Amino acid sequence: MNGGFFGRCAGAIGCALALQFASTAIAKGPETVLYAFGGAPDGSGPSGLIDVRGTLYGTTSFGGTGTSCSASGCGTVFEVDPATGAEAILYSFCGEFRKKLCQDGAGPGRVIALKGRLYGETQLGGTYQVGTVFAFDPKTRTEKVLHSFCEQQNCMDGHYPSGGLTSANGVLYGTTQFGGTYDRGTVFALDPATGAETVLYSFCSGGYPCADGNLPSGGLIDVDGTLYGTTGRGGTNCPSGGGCGTLFALDATTGVETVLYSFCSQQNCTDGDEPASGLIDVGGLLYGATVLGGAHHNSGTVFALDPKNGAETVVYSFCRSKKAVCKDGAGPNGLIDEKGKLYGTTLNGGTATVACPSGCGTAFEVDPVTGAQKVLYSFCRNKLCKDGEYPGVLIEAKGTFYGTTLEGGRYGHHCDFGCGTVFTLTR
Repeated sequence: MNGGFFGRCAGAIGCALALQFASTAIAKGPETVLYAFGGAPDGSGPSGLIDVRGTLYGTTSFGGTGTSCSASGCGTVFEVDPATGAEAILYSFCGEFRKKLCQDGAGPGRVIALKGRLYGETQLGGTYQVGTVFAFDPKTRTEKVLHSFCEQQNCMDGHYPSGGLTSANGVLYGTTQFGGTYDRGTVFALDPATGAETVLYSFCSGGYPCADGNLPSGGLIDVDGTLYGTTGRGGTNCPSGGGCGTLFALDATTGVETVLYSFCSQQNCTDGDEPASGLIDVGGLLYGATVLGGAHHNSGTVFALDPKNGAETVVYSFCRSKKAVCKDGAGPNGLIDEKGKLYGTTLNGGTATVACPSGCGTAFEVDPVTGAQKVLYSFCRNKLCKDGEYPGVLIEAKGTFYGTTLEGGRYGHHCDFGCGTVFTLTR
């Protein structure tokens, strides 16, 4: 499986040659591939989508015309027409000689839309090579770095941002995995007009094993002025001693942080372990997923948490009938809510194939009331995984689900780890 930004695509020339062939949509049951990436120059390793007035926008961690950071390319911003599957590269990171140090960023993550612009983070690049926050204008196809991390001595402003941004009252909020006062990650605020960055909270204020959280992940959500998020490690409960993760609340005005729940508080971590994806708010309850833990084979959970009292409930534990593979999925990603049901993807599990003995991931539905789970699609239906493998977070637009796969696709065999796809999914 591709390890994110640090995976590699085998040769820009090999991936570029794939683009000479037609990118006809591939339909397999409820899933249809809208676009198959080919590496360079159109990108590889897509990391999620947003819908802006009927056009899908996203980023890839690799590909594009810039090779200063990797022979596979430094990432792109792209758009896809959901009606035709036509794809256009709007920007290539680190694509000019004067950017040989990738001062414009490298390895972008998911973007959000705000007042006609796209905003996002890069994991690498920038003035100090430890990540940026950037703005991108789709009309002019121009990119502007708003903040290069590690501008403050010893990286007090954080470094290696991840999880994506959220906006509230015209301010951008996000997290960094490392840096801050204790080098265990931060929550930051950024003014998109001026680029001024402020650290709201530095994790591990009480010392290791970081009862207040460590390694924030999955991004933030804003609910009535309070930011909610998760940390992949830290907290007060974990057999390994380093903490199994937390769910926290942060007052955006005062910077006061409160741990609402520490995972692995139950024997064998049946309540979940490592909440690496983001949260959603549905009717006053916070829903999320853990990569590990649960009642079955340590394969992850979907959980609900009441922010008023910190009570956590496992809605579903994955891998209920494991034989050779977790057919219902394993390692869930983030969730979305649609008409009272929760929808998401798993990075592993599903139908076993020669290419994916443990499954290449699923798309699933969960009823938050009854806990009933249904697999909507198992990825990698053929030996070349032309339908994609390792899906990311879904979005919904006009009754249709859209998503990306990190690897696979029609031209996946041109890349070491597969080049990825944009797909649609029907229920």
